[in-house]
Amino acid sequence: MPVLAREPDLFPEDLLEQFDAFPEAGRVWQVAHTLPRREKELARRLIRREIPFYLPLCEQRSRTPAGRRLTAWLPLFPGYLFVNAAEDQCTEVLETGCVARLLDAPDGRQLAFDLLQIHRLTESGAALVREPELQPGTPVRVTSGPFLGFEGRVVKRQSGDRLLILINYLQQGISISLEGCDIERT
Repeated sequence: MPVLAREPDLFPEDLLEQFDAFPEAGRVWQVAHTLPRREKELARRLIRREIPFYLPLCEQRSRTPAGRRLTAWLPLFPGYLFVNAAEDQCTEVLETGCVARLLDAPDGRQLAFDLLQIHRLTESGAALVREPELQPGTPVRVTSGPFLGFEGRVVKRQSGDRLLILINYLQQGISISLEGCDIERT
């Protein structure tokens, strides 16, 4: 199977920077639960229809048995794509043939904040680890270091402390190393 170049994961590019404006614009955040392995196809179809979305992608590097290096961009949350659509566009999302169902986000502002943090982390190039199950932990804010201002929960792991940035709605998240960062309780 060929490995494709990175595709757009955010449309429009400033979607997450302007999330405060959407409630007035009549847009709602929804989570598209996709059919298996259809996240990128859905993203391409939404771009053609000019429907705002975010599909967090992470880089995965591997080698073939012959030693050839491969790089693939995979969904950080397989099976999910975040849509910021007007009410009349929700039907268009379902008509793409890539969506099993659309899930309402009860707190769109919180989801947008969580997605903005995820986007900033993926753009930073930091090594991310997907955390499929949330562990109980202390809520914290990073007060210094490369991730200044990020909020999340501390997760203790064998390799040291990690900051868990979560998507509350999905009860999933990603974590980054807290090496070189100071934190405070929130």
